Amino acid sequence: HHELDIEPVAEKVLFVNEPWVLDMTAEFMRREPEGEKENVRIYVPLDLNKHAILRRLEAVIARYGKADEFNESSFSEDVNALVYQIEVYNQIWSARRGELQEGPDGKACGQSREAVELVKAFIERLEDIPDGGAECFPFHLIAELRADYLGK
Repeated sequence: HHELDIEPVAEKVLFVNEPWVLDMTAEFMRREPEGEKENVRIYVPLDLNKHAILRRLEAVIARYGKADEFNESSFSEDVNALVYQIEVYNQIWSARRGELQEGPDGKACGQSREAVELVKAFIERLEDIPDGGAECFPFHLIAELRADYLGK
């Protein structure tokens, strides 16, 4: 007995046909439904907003605790799925407003104001992850986010 919405309101729904976002076992970037005869593809709603994405990040951090050499790869994969959500969130806001945040040089940096604010909070939380000897995560990701969204 599941609540099915067979006629979603198009103005409120965005279909992202990338199942790997929620199913890490799906083949990378598989857009076509699996060929199995009994296969039914469903779309599960995923709210993208600052609070929801940061809440998911907090859950990932709580799951792994400190970043160490043993969990670094899995920790990074889970956080990178959230970075993908930020990218979609940014794209939506950029398209909605047609406005882009200005970089330090005064030129548009290709990022929405909403995504820039989200990334600032996201980076703060990544910086608070206890370091248990991880070599790359979250350090490289923080540097990439700063470069891509904050122009630093």
